[in-house]
Amino acid sequence: MNTYDVIIIGGGAGGLTAGIYTSREMLSTLLIEKNIVGGLAAETELIENYPGFPEGINGMDLMDKMKDQAQNFGVEIAEFEEVESIKPVNESEIIVRTVKDEYRAHSVIVASGTVPKFLNVPGEKEFLGKGVSYCATCDGPLYKDKQVAVIGCGNSGLQEGESLLKHAREVTFIEFLPNMTASKILQQRVKKNKKANFFLNHALVRIDGDKFVESITVKNRDNGKKKKLEVSGVFMYTGFLPVTDFIEKTEVKLDKKGYIKTNDKMETSVPGIYAIGDIVHKVLRQVVTASADGAIAAFSAEKWVEENKENF
Repeated sequence: MNTYDVIIIGGGAGGLTAGIYTSREMLSTLLIEKNIVGGLAAETELIENYPGFPEGINGMDLMDKMKDQAQNFGVEIAEFEEVESIKPVNESEIIVRTVKDEYRAHSVIVASGTVPKFLNVPGEKEFLGKGVSYCATCDGPLYKDKQVAVIGCGNSGLQEGESLLKHAREVTFIEFLPNMTASKILQQRVKKNKKANFFLNHALVRIDGDKFVESITVKNRDNGKKKKLEVSGVFMYTGFLPVTDFIEKTEVKLDKKGYIKTNDKMETSVPGIYAIGDIVHKVLRQVVTASADGAIAAFSAEKWVEENKENF
């Protein structure tokens, strides 16, 4: 069994950037991704705040460019392999087990990201794939000329809501807080669209229908009054949860919310293991910050491998 210099877990912007940097330093690099390479960024219709693209760029297009760049430098990519566990054997070797295979590495960069958070309201799980969705870019075209709801008015909700406004007859935005938290420019654009309407300070109570979604019920948090809204689709953007289950049996330290603690070198509490991107305890989770994390972690991993190679 080959032992890689670096194994990267996760194929989003952070993982791909890390791979570009490690492979350029001639480190043997394997990137493992449980789905299609690209991460959550690939599901975004338009990314406007990544430098170098004045008109913005489609998320999948940007991730495809990063993937091509990483592979051009020699990164091996294993898609559709979910990591089940990582286990440091000693100071120079870490075992990474997936559902398909077992790999060994001198260092590991965790870039596993986050997954959408479930609200666990009645109907949410029952109608998943039958009107309930977590990806407007993926499913938006299915709702041409229909009424849909977007739950959550953060950046994700409004960005994906913009995509829906191109297809749907009407998009109703539901926000639990009394104000939207998305960037001001997103708010301005969406508010100008005549097909958009808003229920701020409202909670989603339930999702109803027969075989498919037919309506939602929301509650005004000020007066407790409930209102039924007829919609054919419900797009959920109410936050994310870190994907860290595969490191639970390691000594990698997490914060109270389950995000990995790192220092400014992206080092975790376990030597040779680094963490980057949305999985890390941080104040801003964006494509550009994930890429920056990836570059730093790659630099740190390269130094680690170089300093410890006599033990390999």
